[in-house]
Amino acid sequence: MLDRVREAVRLRHYSRRTEEAYVMWIRRFIVFHGKKHPSVMGGAEIRRYLTYLAVERKVSASTQNQALSALLFLYKQVLRLDPGAVEHVPHAQGPTRVPVVLSVDEVRAVMDQLTGLPRMIAARLYGAGLHLQESLELRVKDLDFDRNQILVRRGKGQKDRRTMLPGSVKARLTAYLADVRRQHQRDLSEGVGRVVLPGALERKYRQAAADWAWQFVFPAVQICRDPRFGPPSRYHLHESVVQRAVTAAVRRAGLAKRVSCHTFRSVSA
Repeated sequence: MLDRVREAVRLRHYSRRTEEAYVMWIRRFIVFHGKKHPSVMGGAEIRRYLTYLAVERKVSASTQNQALSALLFLYKQVLRLDPGAVEHVPHAQGPTRVPVVLSVDEVRAVMDQLTGLPRMIAARLYGAGLHLQESLELRVKDLDFDRNQILVRRGKGQKDRRTMLPGSVKARLTAYLADVRRQHQRDLSEGVGRVVLPGALERKYRQAAADWAWQFVFPAVQICRDPRFGPPSRYHLHESVVQRAVTAAVRRAGLAKRVSCHTFRSVSA
């Protein structure tokens, strides 16, 4: 059944992260109810599970709403069943929070504690206003060094947009890409020099997966061998690598603020 969920998610072109989240919540829902098949359950079981999440697990409103969305997707789009009174389950209302905003000096203090790849990525979050996932999903062809531009493909809202390429990272990024290209050449010689392409592009352009232009700017250290994504390939760096590095840098900088990668997009003058 979970394979059917994945198929339904991909049919609607939802993101890979949405697919993972939906499968996780559906699996947990089934385990919570003693591994009963969802077809013999309905609105009462959904309500009980959401109550458990809110009361016992004390999850946030956004987490509870995500679980509800996953279960509604299961019943309506996969099983094609009416779960009953599930429509009366209220969506939890999340709190309205004031965003954390860093001053220029605070950003500089954090950046001074970052090194290597996390520093380069954080500099682009700050200088180009990219979301972390947008930065990690960039391909080599999306960088325009002549015009100092970055083309963000399928960004927030599934929209393309252009943003500036920060001059402060241009030289380092050029040298870094030279190392990435050498790694790509070694991968090609070992028969694994390919990358996952969006949609049906791999069928349309047979050689594109191994082409330098389509490689991720920030590739993962290890080769991905998950059969869901086809033959062994090199995926992009996992977001947790940068998130952990930023959290550690904030701690070393001595900032008494809850700073995430997203915070670099909001800086006070």
